Amino acid sequence: MAEFQYEIKEEIGVLSESKSGWRKEVNRVSWNGAAPKLDIRDWAPNHEKMGKGITLTADEVEKLKKLLEKE
Repeated sequence: MAEFQYEIKEEIGVLSESKSGWRKEVNRVSWNGAAPKLDIRDWAPNHEKMGKGITLTADEVEKLKKLLEKE
């Protein structure tokens, strides 16, 4: 698997935490030196490991907010 880099630029909040200590977090993350994007995924304590997640651009975040407001 290809090597990649990430840097959590801003920790926004925690959505949930499992008994094992993994937390579903909302952060702004820079992937491979690119501009930070909103990122939602599971993280191990101290961010040493991560699970699968979703990364959204600012435009995608705005569209998601509008979709959720319809409910």
